[in-house]
Amino acid sequence: MSMKKWTDEELVTTRDNLEAWNSRSSSTAGGSKMWLFTAFLGAFAISTGFAFILLDGVTVLSILLIVMGTITCISWYKSDKRRKDNIAFLADINKEIKSRKIKDAPKAKGKSGDAKPTESTNSEQKDLTVTDSLAVTDSPKK
Repeated sequence: MSMKKWTDEELVTTRDNLEAWNSRSSSTAGGSKMWLFTAFLGAFAISTGFAFILLDGVTVLSILLIVMGTITCISWYKSDKRRKDNIAFLADINKEIKSRKIKDAPKAKGKSGDAKPTESTNSEQKDLTVTDSLAVTDSPKK
């Protein structure tokens, strides 16, 4: 995937989305620790399943422990790899933005959560006041 063909708007939007994701994931430090603890529990389940096989023979419980532990460890590995890939991709996007020397307009969050440039908000307010004053002056006199 070459970012050279991306437009400036696509780069900025993707960067904003990845930065929002990164801030959400880094703000929940307890969640990442819990996920790591879950991976250790998966590894413990695998080792316990093998220990049960050695001590008791092959049973449904030991097979179930091995399968569930394997699924847990694989899902942890994939999510950790995806997190690292996203962070590396964010760094690549930031390098591309710096090389293109793209400048962003300062953004402010609206009530709907949309990011709007502050200039357009001011111009929208001016347009509303002009429209309101026109509506008052255009009304018929009684």
